Amino acid sequence: MTWWCTGIRWIDGRPAIGWYGQGPGRGERNSPLAYGQPLAFAARGERRCLGVRRAGRRTPCPTARTVPGPAGNAQCPECARLDRSFSVAADTNAADPRTYRVYLAWFGPGLVKVGITAEERGSARLLEQGAVTWAWLGRGPLMATRRTEELLRAALGVPDRIAYARKRAVRGHLPPGPERAAEVAALHVRAAALEGWPESLERVGCEVVDHVEAFGIAALPAPARVVTEMVPGGTVSGRLVGAAGPDLHFADGLVVDTRLLAGWELAAPAEGSATDVPVAGIPPVAPAVPAEQDGLF
Repeated sequence: MTWWCTGIRWIDGRPAIGWYGQGPGRGERNSPLAYGQPLAFAARGERRCLGVRRAGRRTPCPTARTVPGPAGNAQCPECARLDRSFSVAADTNAADPRTYRVYLAWFGPGLVKVGITAEERGSARLLEQGAVTWAWLGRGPLMATRRTEELLRAALGVPDRIAYARKRAVRGHLPPGPERAAEVAALHVRAAALEGWPESLERVGCEVVDHVEAFGIAALPAPARVVTEMVPGGTVSGRLVGAAGPDLHFADGLVVDTRLLAGWELAAPAEGSATDVPVAGIPPVAPAVPAEQDGLF
């Protein structure tokens, strides 16, 4: 059976690489990651569409289309359209009956966003986004949380999207924990004081959560280079020191966005192999501005 990488998964607060098996008895499995340990892999063959995953089950792409190496989403256009045709994130599933939560997420000085996530997912979405510090604001029906998200975004001047590139750029320059918590708590107070919250939304008191330990980034070297794409036969090799959101951080300052690994068959490289895939420098930290990010949920 061939196992295709599906990117990073956060399970019980810990990172793992996900795999999807194609062939008889196909299914999914995970490989836990350990900080401080060597990690090396090489891409084999071509990058393929991973199909559509919905309600915990994956439907394979009917044509097994190839996907460009630099693409952030391992789906062909047809599967991507099908995926978004019944999606809360794309506003095509407004009748979702589940309870949702509104949150504040802090990624670095001045980089705070507001968002919503299904309550049953717990903090998984915050880990997936790379939120360093965060707090719940409220809980209730989907549309009530949506309206609250829009209210807070407009009244507090915070976005609902922050680019992953900006998040990783500031990760090696974080202020102490008390300062991070204070920024989130202060914004929580301002949010709670606003008028116009939907009546169906239950307020949640401020309990700030910090992910520095879970991400392993307390003493993270400043990110210096980021992989821009995997290529057939291309290798990544180093010592894993942390992970945040979709990013793997290596001791030499290299960052691998695991969204670029999705759709590849990954194999162990030859002993002594060094990183030889295309990389780009990570620019210096700049003032925070709203930017695009793939997906909210």
